[in-house]
Amino acid sequence: MFSRLFSSHGAGLRADVLVIGGGLGGVAAALTAASLGMQVVLAEELDWLGGQASSQGVPFDEFPWNETVTISRTYSAYRERIRDYYRRNLPLTAAARERFPLNPGSGVVSSLCHDPRVSARVLEDVLGAHLLSGRIRLLRCHRLVGVDVEADVVRGASFEDTRSGIRVTVEAEVTIDSSETGDAIALAGVEHVFGAESREDTGELHALERGDPFEQQGFNWSYAVDYLPGEDHTIDRPEGYEHWRSWKLDYWPGPQLGFTVLDHFTHEPKQRLLFAGDTDEETLRDMWHFRRIAYRRLFEPGFYASDVSIFCNGQNEYHCKPLLGVSPEAQANALVEAKALSLSSLYWLQTEAPRPDGGQGYSGLRLRRDVFETVDGLAKQPYTREGRRIVPEVRLLEQHVGIAARPGARSAEVFPDSIGVAAYRLNIHPTLRRDAIDIDCFPYQLPLGALLPQRVERFIAGCCKTIGTTRVTNGSVRHHPIDWVIGEAAGAMAAHAVKDSLVPRAIRHSPERLEALQRTLSQRGVMLRWPEFEHLKATHAMARSPAELTWLAHGPAR
Repeated sequence: MFSRLFSSHGAGLRADVLVIGGGLGGVAAALTAASLGMQVVLAEELDWLGGQASSQGVPFDEFPWNETVTISRTYSAYRERIRDYYRRNLPLTAAARERFPLNPGSGVVSSLCHDPRVSARVLEDVLGAHLLSGRIRLLRCHRLVGVDVEADVVRGASFEDTRSGIRVTVEAEVTIDSSETGDAIALAGVEHVFGAESREDTGELHALERGDPFEQQGFNWSYAVDYLPGEDHTIDRPEGYEHWRSWKLDYWPGPQLGFTVLDHFTHEPKQRLLFAGDTDEETLRDMWHFRRIAYRRLFEPGFYASDVSIFCNGQNEYHCKPLLGVSPEAQANALVEAKALSLSSLYWLQTEAPRPDGGQGYSGLRLRRDVFETVDGLAKQPYTREGRRIVPEVRLLEQHVGIAARPGARSAEVFPDSIGVAAYRLNIHPTLRRDAIDIDCFPYQLPLGALLPQRVERFIAGCCKTIGTTRVTNGSVRHHPIDWVIGEAAGAMAAHAVKDSLVPRAIRHSPERLEALQRTLSQRGVMLRWPEFEHLKATHAMARSPAELTWLAHGPAR
């Protein structure tokens, strides 16, 4: 173990653990490794920590029991720090302060919809003690440019400061890739897949008959707006608007810039309006309430001029070109087009969207450029739903967790190497050629083997989108709390490996060392197995979730 973190002429660093990517998984990995005595370098390409919770502008997607069941004590503490931030710093009404659970945006998607700037600030605070002590060295605005691999062993990585152009190398005993799309996986030559596998490959009920690596889910470039009726905040007509206003997927019931969509469950056309009404049943169907991050009535009069909502939905979901497995030029072009689509969706809502009164457009929609602190008003980075997935020691399959894929089963597969639990429907968003799939699954365990590549040593996959899942199971694993749990396990495994001078996979292959790792996780408050079904069913009434698990309704006897 390196006894201290040091710099040589500002260009070289050494650490026990290098974490690449400051999303939720990366923060959890750095926090855990530092808490277990490691010297950590955490490198993030952007100026914010938080990934999908902040820079990508995606309010929490969580399982139904977040307010009543703690799958990770540190994740629950992060959620409560968000609420404490609002109570300490913002003028909540007296009634709002007493609310349980406090949901600042009263959004439908989560019981904790909040401003992405709050998550960015809170996550800095979560790491605060370790940052001040020097236990964690944060390389903000540092883009990964290379990975040092020697004889199938990862020795570290190199980064470029996007502000100064200065390059820095980091040497580490263990490297964790927590980047959003698995950039280090590609640079290190780790065996991986992307896109859709074939049914012959995975044996999965809902896999494609023929695999296609370029069958990739759409991604979103989120933006935030408020609404000031009677005012005109129409943006300039975006370049390419005429193309996007009429463009549609072949199987879609209407143009993408419209209110007619396909239902994820029935695959029948339905209307998803901007504003559907104020009742709970109506708000489940509209765009405004789904990812609302500020509900003005929870704050003292005058603090917010309007509610604020984030738009990350079918209208600005980009499907035309893949992001993975293409040249840098092709990837850059897809990102430019995705930005144009998002701005076009806002312009359409402002100018052409049909209103119930017979008019067109909601010109009072105001792009809140301040929410993401960007010039164009869009999120700091796109929300991608999948990345490069390692070829692991254990691949999480639909037949491990899916209800239809486990006929007669009462629960998900039991993994002896469990490092945490997860629960979310197998939710695969539309691609260029195929509609969404939304599949029931059991609450399940996460196997340690899914974080370990088969060949490359001293390297751990530490992001929910890049561990050893399939395209089907990635549809569940890719969500916020699961990302945190994976990062926490990766950080703990790295710490155990460094302390015992082992490669990480040696921990999984030693019953005593695996038990010691699981004991560490349990002591940190990580749940390794779900409680009994009746407890979950009883506590579900206290939580809010738009996606009801069929398992919850029917029980394990189904």
